[in-house]
Amino acid sequence: MNRYKVILTVCILFSNLIFSQISYPVDTSYTVNSTFNKLIKKYPKIEIVKPDCFKSVIEIKDLVYKEIDNRKLYLDAFYNKNEQLRPAVILVHGGGWKSGNKSLMVPMANYIASKGFACFTVEYRLSPAAIFPAGIFDLKNAIQFIKANSNEFNIDTSKFAILGCSSGGQMAALIGTTNNNNNFEDVDHNHGQSSSVQAIIDIDGVLAFKHPESLEGEMASWWLGGNADEEPKTWMEASALTHTDKNTPPILFIGSQYPRFLAGKDDMIKILDEYGIYNQVEIIENSPHSFWLFHPWFEETVQLVTNFLDKTLK
Repeated sequence: MNRYKVILTVCILFSNLIFSQISYPVDTSYTVNSTFNKLIKKYPKIEIVKPDCFKSVIEIKDLVYKEIDNRKLYLDAFYNKNEQLRPAVILVHGGGWKSGNKSLMVPMANYIASKGFACFTVEYRLSPAAIFPAGIFDLKNAIQFIKANSNEFNIDTSKFAILGCSSGGQMAALIGTTNNNNNFEDVDHNHGQSSSVQAIIDIDGVLAFKHPESLEGEMASWWLGGNADEEPKTWMEASALTHTDKNTPPILFIGSQYPRFLAGKDDMIKILDEYGIYNQVEIIENSPHSFWLFHPWFEETVQLVTNFLDKTLK
């Protein structure tokens, strides 16, 4: 009888541990494998990008940068501690604001870090757990955490870029265009630092939710707390195009063959050009959405990214 009590106690403790670690809703619909399975019929030669191990790159996994609503948020760091002060790059995963995780950005982070940058892949709250602007607050807090610990990562805090893919690209563009905007700041977790960035890389992320080119619908509605008719102000406020002005940092747009994923780009470029702000557009021909996760498009993507970072931050 005592043996069964021990087994029952262990099971209860194990269950409590699991639920204490994951006490929020998780959507696992967007993964590399699920995307590969969707694309392989149309693109039979694609291959999933695996992380390379670069001897020069130090990896630190699961650093807690924020605790909120009984949940810890983590980031991974990729950097070379022995080099001089270097620019930092924050990488934001996609998944329709409701799925995905920071591991999606590890291959790109490894590669960019090997070229002389400190890279950080960041977990943030998704729409099943918290709607807009919670995820924006989280990412800005991650920037502030990294700046507060810049000595550990050997970072030049005046040279920060934010890079995002798909919904992460939308978030990256919004974060960059709302530098020093208090409406997008979580002051309780700011680590006494600015969340400003000096460069933006938007990979297939929408710039304007309500736009003739945009087809954003249900997934955007889940994140923005309602559809465009129910929450028109929020749809406008969540769009980087709304905030683009003379203070917007230089930006690189990398797009797939589908223009809708960069909806609002041309209107944004008109504003950037008016103020003489550097911008660059690169379209990966005949590529699917999520091209950055696969060969043969990964190499071209990271080369475009590092060239832009060299030009704007180095």
